[in-house]
Amino acid sequence: MRWKSSYVFAAGILAVIVLYFVVRGIFGGHDREAQATEAKNAAIAARHQDPLVQATLIGEQIKPYDVVVRGHTEAARTVVVRAETAGVVAATPVVQGAFVRAGQVLCRQEVEARQATLDQARAAQKSRQLQRQASAELAEKGFRSPTQVLQDQANLDAATAAVRQAQVTLDQINIRAPFAGVFDHRDAEVGTYLSPGQPCGTVIELDPVLIVGDIAETETGQVHVGAPATARLVSGETLSGRVRYVAHDADPQTRTYRVEIVARNPRAAVRSGLSAEVQVSAGAGPAHLVPETALVLDAAGRQGVRYVQPDGRVAFAPVKVLDEAPGGVWVAGLRGNVRLITVGQSYVSEGQKVRVAAR
Repeated sequence: MRWKSSYVFAAGILAVIVLYFVVRGIFGGHDREAQATEAKNAAIAARHQDPLVQATLIGEQIKPYDVVVRGHTEAARTVVVRAETAGVVAATPVVQGAFVRAGQVLCRQEVEARQATLDQARAAQKSRQLQRQASAELAEKGFRSPTQVLQDQANLDAATAAVRQAQVTLDQINIRAPFAGVFDHRDAEVGTYLSPGQPCGTVIELDPVLIVGDIAETETGQVHVGAPATARLVSGETLSGRVRYVAHDADPQTRTYRVEIVARNPRAAVRSGLSAEVQVSAGAGPAHLVPETALVLDAAGRQGVRYVQPDGRVAFAPVKVLDEAPGGVWVAGLRGNVRLITVGQSYVSEGQKVRVAAR
């Protein structure tokens, strides 16, 4: 039976389509396998490829070092002025909180019999003086022996000493300021009976003024007597001075060392007890300005930075933050120019080989 030409044409098309799918199934499978193998190999290569980081060349600079000390102002001298003799307070001529001169009377005790004792001593001195003069005149005429003259001289010396003692006793009723400063607190009022050693009040010296604080044991080698310092007070004022004392014995509780800075304080404008932040000059040395985000912690918990060595491996350097700046932080602990890792530093470890991205 003969087929129609249309049937033959349709059968040919169908055969071509079947052949296409058969060929595609055979060769397409190999392509998918090749693609899967290539992807697997690429993944393995990626895992074995060195990680990519970004690094910036940071140069070494010489920077002045400052040690920051937190402390407070303190009077240069504080003295509790006490009575030297017994007596009732008769006057308190200085108002509490007033400025006083050295030697100014703060409390005055009653005179009582002290003036009479002085008058009596002076009269005895006058009598001994006349007796000594008469003995000398008689000795010149041969009516008095040299021994008697010497005895009269000794009596005159004793009378003079008694006058001096009576004067000192009388002057002791005046309790005076030992130095110029502020009469910061009065302990005795008019009518108070003071025994020897009991306080009249407290005098403090505020010019110069001290700024005292504590420094860590790691900073003791950087702070020296005579180093310039600047103190910024909580009141907004600024004082300039120099270190006058650095303790050699640590506080057993805090393991810190006391440091004292002395500064001029005209008219005692700055009060004692104000909180202060002090920057003490500690010389100059090498430092690097690094981005604050580049700081990391190593496995031991030390703060530092990671950088790329010339052989392409990562190294860690512990650093100490010296100061803050608009472009980052100043740190000490690095040497020379370093390729600092700025991106990816938290995902690499020491000794690992890395690739540095081109910038």
